[in-house]
Amino acid sequence: MKTQTTSDQGISTHVSTDACAQSVAISRVESPHFRPRWLLDQCLQHRFGNRSLWLLLAAIGGSVALPATQTLAAGRDAPANVATICCAIVELRQYTLHAGQRDVLIDLFNRKFIEPQEAVGIRVIGQFRDQDNPDRFVWLRGFADMPARAEALKSFYYGDLWKANRSAANATIIDNDNVLLLRPARADSGFAAATSLRSAADSIDIPKGFVVANLYYFDAPVSDDFLDFFERALKPEFMHNGANLLGAFVSERSVNTFPALPVREGENVFACFALFADEAAYERYVAALEKSASWHDKIKPALLPRLKNAPEVLRLTPTARSQIHA
Repeated sequence: MKTQTTSDQGISTHVSTDACAQSVAISRVESPHFRPRWLLDQCLQHRFGNRSLWLLLAAIGGSVALPATQTLAAGRDAPANVATICCAIVELRQYTLHAGQRDVLIDLFNRKFIEPQEAVGIRVIGQFRDQDNPDRFVWLRGFADMPARAEALKSFYYGDLWKANRSAANATIIDNDNVLLLRPARADSGFAAATSLRSAADSIDIPKGFVVANLYYFDAPVSDDFLDFFERALKPEFMHNGANLLGAFVSERSVNTFPALPVREGENVFACFALFADEAAYERYVAALEKSASWHDKIKPALLPRLKNAPEVLRLTPTARSQIHA
C-alpha cells in the first residue's frame, strides 16, 4: 500500500435518530462514489433491523447490504429491485512483508486505514493472515466501478492521513505489487455487501472463520463456457462437500485507472472464495472432496486441462476487523 484518508473515526453502535435522518439525506444527494455508505448502512441496521432495512432502503433508492457470509446461491433470492452485491470492482491484494512485521501492519491498518478508505468510497471487504506464509498479509477492497476507483484512490493516497502514516506502513512491506484486479464473474456472483458492525479499532479478538481462495489461471480470458462449467459442476460439488461460497470473479481487463499502484496486468484469472467455520472444517471438506467419485471421475479431469497451470490456493484467517468471517 505504498503511496492516504480523512479522519480516523470509529463507528459508534449508538446512533441517534437525527444522525440516521442526516445520513439518509446525505445518501440521496451526494455522489455515490463518495457517499458515507458505511454510516448509512450501519445506522439503518442499528435503528431498524434487517426486515425494515430492506423496505427503507428500497424506498429511498439505496442499496441493501447483506451479511458478509451470505452465499452465492442465497444471494439470488434477494428482491430484484435491491442491489445485493457490494462491489463491481475488487482488488485482491497480497503483501510480502519483512520478517515479523505482519502484526505490526495489521495493527496500523486496523487503527488507521479502514474507516478513512470507506469515507472516500472504498469498501474494505476483508483482511487476512496467510496461513502458509507468516510474512504475507492479504486483503480485499472494492469499488463501484473503475472511474470511482480512480477518484477514491486519489482521495485516499493523496490525503493527509496516508501521508502521515505511509512511512510506518511502508517500513513493514517488501512487495505490494501482487494485486489482481477482479470483477464478478456474473451479475450475481460478487461479494454480498456487509451490514455487520465492524469491531472497534482497538479490538484484538480474532473472529472465527477460515477463508479459502482458489485461483485458476488461463491462457485466454475466462470463457462463458468455463463459467457455465463452474455453475453446472464445480459450484455444486464444492457446496455439497461443505464449502460456503462467497463470490466468484474473473480478471478485470480495463486499464489500471490509478497507475501509482501497480496491478498484475495481462492475467486471465478465475477466483473463487469460500468460507468455512474453521480450519478443521476446511480439512473435512478437502477429505470429502478426495473421496468424491464425481470429483475424481468427472469434474477434476474436465477442469485441469482447461488451466494454464496448477490452481493457486490461498488459506486465510480473518484479522480482528475483517468483515468476512464465520
